[in-house]
Amino acid sequence: MASALILVVDDTPANLRLAEFLLARAGFDVRTAQNATEARAAAREAPPALVLMDLQLPGVDGFALTAEFKRDPALASVPIVAMTAYAMTGDDERAREAGCDWYLTKPIDPLTFAERIRSYLPATEPR
Repeated sequence: MASALILVVDDTPANLRLAEFLLARAGFDVRTAQNATEARAAAREAPPALVLMDLQLPGVDGFALTAEFKRDPALASVPIVAMTAYAMTGDDERAREAGCDWYLTKPIDPLTFAERIRSYLPATEPR
């Protein structure tokens, strides 16, 4: 059975490496992107089962990129989990308004991260 594809979008290389390592170790197929351009290309090449979206990205931020993904018919139903290390008052509400389904704050907890992400997958995806 194929594993679920997760796209991790984060401009911090250490966060990308950690998320990729933890998710791959848990059996997920993982793609990474450091900005909106890379994320768009990765999502079009292979639509993910789930997107982990950093809100603080250079250029096009995670709020705008989430809204863009939700307007794209090929990506509109893909769940998006907002992640941020710099939570500002109202960010969780802004993330949901942009189309994020869940909101997580960093740092990533290596002990619970993969299982928490697994719980966000649609029931039809391989777990």
